[in-house]
Amino acid sequence: MADVEEERLLAAAPKAKTGKSFRALTRNWTWCHFSVFTLTFLSYALLHACRKTFSNVKSTLEDEWTGLCSPGNTSLYCFVEPKQTWMSDPLFKDGDEAELFLGELDTIFLFMYAVGLFVSGSIGDRLPLRAVLCFGMCSSSLTIIVFGSLTGWLKFYRPPFYGFIWAINGLLQSTAWPSVVAIMGNWFGKHGRGIVFGVWSACASVGNIIGALLVSAVIDYGYEVTFLVPSVSLFACGVINVFCLVSHPSDIGMTLSEDTESESTPVNETENLLNKDGIHTQCKSDHSRASGYYLQRLASSEEDRRCKGHRKREPSNDDDKNDSLSSQGKKKDAIGFLAAWKLPGVLVYSLSYACLKLVNYAFFFWLPYYLSKGLKWDQHKADNLSTLYDVGGIIGGIVGGLISDWMGVRSPVVVFMLVFGAPSLFIYREYGVTYSWNAFLMTVAGFFINGSANLESSAIAADLGKQEILRGNKEAIATVTGIIDGTGSVGAAVGQYLVSLIDTKTNWQNVFYFLMVMLVLSAICIGRLCYRDTKQLWKSFKKRRSA
Repeated sequence: MADVEEERLLAAAPKAKTGKSFRALTRNWTWCHFSVFTLTFLSYALLHACRKTFSNVKSTLEDEWTGLCSPGNTSLYCFVEPKQTWMSDPLFKDGDEAELFLGELDTIFLFMYAVGLFVSGSIGDRLPLRAVLCFGMCSSSLTIIVFGSLTGWLKFYRPPFYGFIWAINGLLQSTAWPSVVAIMGNWFGKHGRGIVFGVWSACASVGNIIGALLVSAVIDYGYEVTFLVPSVSLFACGVINVFCLVSHPSDIGMTLSEDTESESTPVNETENLLNKDGIHTQCKSDHSRASGYYLQRLASSEEDRRCKGHRKREPSNDDDKNDSLSSQGKKKDAIGFLAAWKLPGVLVYSLSYACLKLVNYAFFFWLPYYLSKGLKWDQHKADNLSTLYDVGGIIGGIVGGLISDWMGVRSPVVVFMLVFGAPSLFIYREYGVTYSWNAFLMTVAGFFINGSANLESSAIAADLGKQEILRGNKEAIATVTGIIDGTGSVGAAVGQYLVSLIDTKTNWQNVFYFLMVMLVLSAICIGRLCYRDTKQLWKSFKKRRSA
């Protein structure tokens, strides 16, 4: 009986939808679609750039905290004054002790980030998404300035204070990801969601590249400046979002179907005034020129009321239409936290992402450190080279999303990338000793590992929060996204301390073996779902051949 119930839940799990080219998908997009895509992409990219700053200055912080900087030695980027006093009483006695503390900071950040994700996902489904996002961005930027810039300028070095500030930063940053995924889910439907979110989820990797390049460019001015520059940019972007970001089509008087296709059928004598989407031409033009608060005021104008009067819902059997707002503009209820856990696919993908995010964030937090300390390469060189992992992730996310849209399911694509990710790590560890080979093999590893992580955390999370079982009466994208990313962050939090512990007690080779095991476990978690989806694909293929 339990197996029957499990099969029923697996069968109810959401699948990607096919049958639409990307060009046809974008044909009905308005200016607001492109605005939402750009602003949410930039917001999370800058947030990740701020995170990347910390990971890329780890070796510099270790040198400073252990007193390894000698007077006049500018190659280690040492800017502590007075140097003689600091070297006589350093914060940590050796590099191993400093490395463990850096791992503890990663664990503290990710643990509080996970706690915040479980809470902020539910908050995002109940409060205005724009307000939640902007608050998190602006407050997090101020926290990072205190952590990395003010403490350095004031020469205030206290491990408990570092831990406290970094914990607060983890809580504040947790508001961003569920909010931006929910906003994107409100504007972009399931048709083509794999490729749309595959491109959009590159925001984290683009942010990592921006952060690494910024560190490499300004590290000579002091590590304090490397924290300041991206934080100020993040704060400015948060302010822009307050006035320009539209979190839901209903905020501007638009009623879009889940796949942003036509929702209305021209009727009566006004038929010639309506375009193919059933929206008055003048109204659509006005929506394309306006944004933010101005657009909300426009929605209440006489012209916009006249436009909305011409919209009529077209009867359809498309399940996506269930997610649209009703013509009376009724607000959807937010799903409960425990009820979201019970949605088909949420638990298995959450466990899978816990193992996968551990590996992905091990590269995120420790790759520049490994290149600098493990391979003894210059920090400028290490910072620039580490960006290739994110380049591979961008390509992997786009290709994986495109293939999953074409196949109609996502789990076989993710499992394939995870299975090939493990040997790519082994090959990288064994043969990535030269600069050219390291660059190539790092890109390949990023393609499989970071690409699958982008797919799980964005497109799949949006699918799970907008699946058929909800029947349009629940608001669940932010909650489900918070659960998946929060569970992933718990795994990543434990993993970052284990990475530093394994390295200090043994060596980096064992660290890579540990990461390979986690990739295999990630694939096993969704193995049953992958088997079911693959079996259905094979049946469909045989049916088409026999037809």
